[in-house]
Amino acid sequence: MKDRLTQFTKLLLDLMFYAGIIVTATLPLSIRFYGRFNSYFAENYYSLCLLFFLSGIFAVLILQQLRKMFRSVLDDDCFIRENVVSLEKMSTYSFFIAVITACRLFLYLTPAVFIVILVFVIAGLFSKVLAGVFDKAVTYKLENDLTI
Repeated sequence: MKDRLTQFTKLLLDLMFYAGIIVTATLPLSIRFYGRFNSYFAENYYSLCLLFFLSGIFAVLILQQLRKMFRSVLDDDCFIRENVVSLEKMSTYSFFIAVITACRLFLYLTPAVFIVILVFVIAGLFSKVLAGVFDKAVTYKLENDLTI
């Protein structure tokens, strides 16, 4: 069962990563198309392209770091310095997405914007704390390896 869950998770991460690249790359077309049905998107085309493109880039970078960390899980070597660096990067990327999303508040105010900001601030804080925990674990692991 664990093997199936692991393979499913890897597949899901890979799918989200590549789909994220495609969605981000096609944003100008998507926003232009949706602007036919929603005047807000038509009126704010360039601003939304920029904001969503930047958010998309950082979201893809988060997925890239998750995939990198997941490889260490598959290799059964989770407590490595590279994972600490990945968690720090994910924290920074999450905070950037929160700030970029906050810029949307000047264009259009919706409850969803506040929720997205809150989610990415929490994700950033969680990643920052987890990076600290992993850093301690890596330090203990390296000290233990030297003792043996």
